[in-house]
Amino acid sequence: MSDKEIKVTDKRMFTSAGELREEYRFLEENATEQAEPAPPPAAAAAPEPPPRPEPARRAPEAAVEAGWPPSGGGTPLELPGTPPDMAPTFFDLAAVLAEPVALYLGDVDYEGQSAENLEMARLHIDLLDVLRQKSLGNLTAQEAAFLEDLIYRLRVRYVQKRG
Repeated sequence: MSDKEIKVTDKRMFTSAGELREEYRFLEENATEQAEPAPPPAAAAAPEPPPRPEPARRAPEAAVEAGWPPSGGGTPLELPGTPPDMAPTFFDLAAVLAEPVALYLGDVDYEGQSAENLEMARLHIDLLDVLRQKSLGNLTAQEAAFLEDLIYRLRVRYVQKRG
């Protein structure tokens, strides 16, 4: 046997009580700093250039024929019978993207059989990482921490299954 010492480091962002760990407090501070409005520019500052027009985007013909996009402006879709406080959140989006991973890792049976497919599990984990990269700087501290922890846990489980 070797006398190597193994060191285990807890990398989770939250304590067991749900509090943000001290080494991740900067995320919370960054979120509050971004929420504060920027001071108005000095009067001697150069004028801002006019905004660049966005390139025109064409909707697929079938969607246009079906009446999409709706002509109501930017009003969100309201589903009948849905309470107003039950609107989908970022956490719901992350959960929907993470849900198939358990199935593809073989942790959940599908109709009495295992649907283990490690490559598909890896694809879904990588999709969550794409979401993390593309939303960088646009999430609250809690959303960023949730996504980081979710991806970390899924990757650990994937490595355990892969061997």
